Amino acid sequence: MSVSTRSTITIDERAARADRQDRKTTRGDRAVGIASHAVLILWSIIVILPLVWTVFSSFKTSEEIFASPFGLPEKWGFANYVTAWSEDDFGRMFVNTVVVVGVALVLVMILGAMCAYVLARFALPGSRVIYYMMLAGLTFPVFLAIVPLFFILQNMGLLNTLPGLIITYVAFALPFTVFFLFSFFKNLPDEIQEAAYIDGASEWRTFFQVMLPQARPGIAAIAIFNFLGLWNQFLLPVALNTDQDSYVLSQGLAAFASSAGYNVDFGSLFAAVVITIVPVLIIYVFFQRQLQGSVSQGTSK
Repeated sequence: MSVSTRSTITIDERAARADRQDRKTTRGDRAVGIASHAVLILWSIIVILPLVWTVFSSFKTSEEIFASPFGLPEKWGFANYVTAWSEDDFGRMFVNTVVVVGVALVLVMILGAMCAYVLARFALPGSRVIYYMMLAGLTFPVFLAIVPLFFILQNMGLLNTLPGLIITYVAFALPFTVFFLFSFFKNLPDEIQEAAYIDGASEWRTFFQVMLPQARPGIAAIAIFNFLGLWNQFLLPVALNTDQDSYVLSQGLAAFASSAGYNVDFGSLFAAVVITIVPVLIIYVFFQRQLQGSVSQGTSK
């Protein structure tokens, strides 16, 4: 009788300890969740508030901005946007940027994906050396290459031209693209490639119709990274493109702010900033669905 009573007490004690442990775990999880949400909310506020303030300021005059920096505009109109678009050929600079970044992005994605696929899937002589040379390109500071690039483009007749900027953008974005996509192609199952060969697909068809779609999440991610880096590029255009007819947006914003001296139209300047931001948001919205999922999900489809 005493033995059964002790065993019952022991079981009850164990159950009570397990219940207390579960409560502690639940409280710890809740604390971590609350802290994580608090940090995310704070970070969202830090990111969103300056963007909202910039948008509101783009509808104000300079007098309104200084009189009431955080107030709403008295009149909602697009006069600042019209002024910004027509000021110093800002519209032409926008078109130049779209052309340069668009062509460079397409080229770097195609060339980078093809290079990463070959280096990851084929055992070629010197492939490891080529891959490590690509990695070494990531460590090379951009400003050290400005002077050599200047003379190279000058000798090629591409200095102060949009094609010269396109080639330069592709050269500097290619190493990171290859490095990023290498692991995606490396981790794809061999069975997919072998099945394509069995069905009679050529190397080109296997790459473009079979293997490339499987790396869609990586393609979308690196496309966003490259677009942001190329769209916001400032040092290369300033050093290699001094012809005003070939200016891009980053140069246009700097020229827009400096040309007026102390008499800057801040409303139009904020409108120009918003015009510069909008394409980035559009590209992100376009590619965000592709970021959902993983390579393993893509291979299972």
